Amino acid sequence: MWCIRTIDAEYRKRMYDVLDLYKEEHDLENPLVCFDEKPKQLIGDKRTSIPMKPGSPEKYDYEYVRNGTANIFMAVEFKAGKRVTRGSPKEEPW
Repeated sequence: MWCIRTIDAEYRKRMYDVLDLYKEEHDLENPLVCFDEKPKQLIGDKRTSIPMKPGSPEKYDYEYVRNGTANIFMAVEFKAGKRVTRGSPKEEPW
């Protein structure tokens, strides 16, 4: 938990509030929806890989071409068994 400096009384109170919310029954009028986003780098191969042969694995280069970035968004209503995933339009590299 690298982003939490100390687990103090305020942190514990908020944590237990969230855990209590998760314990509640599913309510159609007040759904519990969690949301997250993740930026992703879109990369491509700089060189063509050498296919695998008997006794030799595929060989590929560590260099890549940066093809821009995009974001992945996900909303989850886990008590209803639903999730929605969307991606943002590709943003070109500078």
